[in-house]
Amino acid sequence: MTEQSIGPADNPIAPSPGRMKRILNWMRVHKWKTALLLVGACVLFELLTLPCVEVYRLKSENPSETALMRQRIREAEDDRKPLRIVRQWIPLSRLPKHVIDAIIVAEDGTFFEHGGIDWFEVQESFEKNMEEGRPARGASTITQQLAKNLFLSTSKDPIRKLKEIAITLMMERVLSKQRILELYVNIVEWGRGIFGIEAAARTYFGKSASALTIDEATRLAAVIPSPLRHTPNSDSRYILRRKAIVLDRMSSRGWLHDSSGSGADSVQPHQQMPADSTPPPPAPGTTAPGTTAADSTAADTTATDTTATDQGSGDGLQGRQSPN
Repeated sequence: MTEQSIGPADNPIAPSPGRMKRILNWMRVHKWKTALLLVGACVLFELLTLPCVEVYRLKSENPSETALMRQRIREAEDDRKPLRIVRQWIPLSRLPKHVIDAIIVAEDGTFFEHGGIDWFEVQESFEKNMEEGRPARGASTITQQLAKNLFLSTSKDPIRKLKEIAITLMMERVLSKQRILELYVNIVEWGRGIFGIEAAARTYFGKSASALTIDEATRLAAVIPSPLRHTPNSDSRYILRRKAIVLDRMSSRGWLHDSSGSGADSVQPHQQMPADSTPPPPAPGTTAPGTTAADSTAADTTATDTTATDQGSGDGLQGRQSPN
């Protein structure tokens, strides 16, 4: 038996030189159409790689790690700075109402009303940024932040933004609002190596998130947009200013009545702000010991040597707020 090689002329799949020449000539003449076709092909590829299965699993499974955590690990390896990631799951049912309220008014005032994208806020942000000539205002909803932190990265790539929107819409169809909130508060970054509100509460206030006061809750909500630059247990101008905004918004909705003795009566929406100060970052992985309650849907702590550079969640304190 003799082997017979198959050349381009005998292979029906391989394009002939003449056909390739015609394709290249067409691309040279139709540059805009070629560019649109290439962009469309890239967008189609990105859409085909959406984490559909992973999103459906979120209905009943808690994520063990996120894309943002993996990004921080890569950054740590590049900088050769050790960092211990600390996280502990807490079910939404164990969080006081004022904790959830503070996060909603700070990050996404119309969370329960929109379908994942706040188009009014998108328009307002676009006009504001055009007026300022810089990214002065963001429009990311809680669901968008969750999609980005779970599956994407902190880059400003427009293709990444399209994937974020697609994943956001998918999440809103598959997951309930309560589940989206539970995932968000448990994976959002709250400091160098600190992920989730339970780890944040133990690190900064030495207690479980289930015991947070209104003052502590509003401080935590205030730093979500930039937790690697600010710590919630400091009294810097940034913290007090943003905390006052959160308190004002909670008060306007009638959410500041304190029936649980959580310390709301000691918190004033307007306080005199001292000179700004830059507090040192918390020690990596410093979290108070504790165990998860019996009604927890899952509890886990993860320790990994990593480092961090900047926050990857939303822009926070968006302008439009639901009246109730």
